[in-house]
Amino acid sequence: MKAAPADQIRLLDLQDLDVRLTQLAHRRENLPELAELRSLDGELAQQRDLLVAAQTQESDTAREQTKAEQDVDQVRQRAARDQQRLDSGLVTNPKDLESLQSEIASLARRQDDLENIVLEIMERQETAQSRAKELSTRVEELEARTAEVAGRRDEACRDIDAEADAAREERAAVAGDIPADLLALYDKLRQQHGGVGAARLYQRRCEGCRLELNITELGEVRSAEPDAVVRCENCRRILVRTPDSGL
Repeated sequence: MKAAPADQIRLLDLQDLDVRLTQLAHRRENLPELAELRSLDGELAQQRDLLVAAQTQESDTAREQTKAEQDVDQVRQRAARDQQRLDSGLVTNPKDLESLQSEIASLARRQDDLENIVLEIMERQETAQSRAKELSTRVEELEARTAEVAGRRDEACRDIDAEADAAREERAAVAGDIPADLLALYDKLRQQHGGVGAARLYQRRCEGCRLELNITELGEVRSAEPDAVVRCENCRRILVRTPDSGL
């Protein structure tokens, strides 16, 4: 293949732009904010699960407390009715009196036991409420932190995208000045060789594979016509000759 030396040198400009675009894409995919957001998302999901569990426990103990208080109230009402019967003097049979007094005493013990249960449930309820409040605050903090990091990520992405758009526009302009066959070869080699399709020959060294050409290879390059498209024998990339090639 033949191409004007100026067109071959333009390949180096195109290669620089392609490298820049690759770097920008890599930077976008590896923003520190992305890793931070992944970590925050994991922690936030965990804290939300814990919050749901704490709120469920709070709700359960609230219902349990209501039920226990109702039990206390029922026993208290029953004891009040029995005490009222006892105080009315209507019960005169000694056996009935003894039975009534025994029931009142039993109800008093039952009420005392139930009130202790209520107190124990209230303590658990307070603990559950405190835990739910603590977790709710933590979730809010994490959500705020996530929003702040997401904002920084979006801003960084906008900056990178703007820079990439400008580089793509410049690439299109440069590519438009390069002959189609030379551009097709460059693009093919770039796909095959890690994004680098053309490399400068600088001081007898290929900047694509970083290897110095041997005497035979240098002789072949020296003898090639200026418009000949030469390839590096080591990496097979297009080898672009410049005044600094050391030939």
